[in-house]
Amino acid sequence: MKELWVKADTGKNWDERKKSVTSALESGADTIFCAKEDMEKIRGLGKIRLVSDSEDADLTLEKNAFYRVINSKEDEVEIAKLGVKAEYVIVNALDWKIIPLENLIAALQGKCRIIVEVEDEVGAKTALETLEVGSDGVLISDVKKLKSVKKIVEEMSTEKITLTPVIVEDIKPVGMGDRVCVDTCSMLNVGEGMLVGSQSNALFLIHSESIETEYVAARPFRVNAGPVHAYTKMPDGKTRYLSEIKTGDEVLAVDKDGNSRAVIVGRMKIEKRPLILIEASSGGKQFKTILQNAETILLVSEDGSPVSISRLKKGDKIMAYVEEGGRHFGMKVAESIEEK
Repeated sequence: MKELWVKADTGKNWDERKKSVTSALESGADTIFCAKEDMEKIRGLGKIRLVSDSEDADLTLEKNAFYRVINSKEDEVEIAKLGVKAEYVIVNALDWKIIPLENLIAALQGKCRIIVEVEDEVGAKTALETLEVGSDGVLISDVKKLKSVKKIVEEMSTEKITLTPVIVEDIKPVGMGDRVCVDTCSMLNVGEGMLVGSQSNALFLIHSESIETEYVAARPFRVNAGPVHAYTKMPDGKTRYLSEIKTGDEVLAVDKDGNSRAVIVGRMKIEKRPLILIEASSGGKQFKTILQNAETILLVSEDGSPVSISRLKKGDKIMAYVEEGGRHFGMKVAESIEEK
């Protein structure tokens, strides 16, 4: 995920700097770059990660985070060296039009996180897209531009998921089990849900309860996801068991077109419910998942419309995320793993 940092250490007095701090807190920024004398005041306003030259900061400058201005090739080389021993390098290249960001990304990818100071949304987009990988985040001081820059950061943080239609081969009740219902802190849209499955290489798009039915009112914050053993795809690209998810975690919401976003879990409920097995196939491979056996449980059909499992029949096509290889502790691995 891309990060949004706000620089709040340059105002003439606390009242000026406080405006930047409150804007950062209200916008949901990840980090505030601050003066050490302001840290206690900031923590009194809200909880957020702080970067300063204080040992009490969450990230201490010249210890595990380095802020450098680039004016020459020599500066670029120095930053590349510092990045090997840092959690973060923060790069200011505002006065140098030929930004060597490509070189830094190539040198430091996987070694530390790179935050690039930008002036506006145009600079943010450039920094976050460079070499396709982009920087890990941006730092901005002009809070008037904060809203537009945040929008760019959110757009660049979303992963485009390739969904595949799979053919329903069988549907049958399998008895009682422990089902997980995920209530998020976001309003989920029609066509949006979570990727869930009994096999890590085939996750079905389970629709949110964003549609009112004759049996129950819409609860657009909810995904009635599946049993405790099932996998779900997370914002970091890994999978986790539904039973592991808890309040405050981020899960991945995906829509019918494959657009994704991270949403926060507000509540997770495990309850005993009747279950139903769905078997499907694609490309000669068989895939399975188990869901609660209730008419309010929806999947997504090939045309993007939600379909209740009570109306699902053999031969129907429903959307799923299918990948090659397997998973080991939630991480994708290039080996043959068969799950039945």
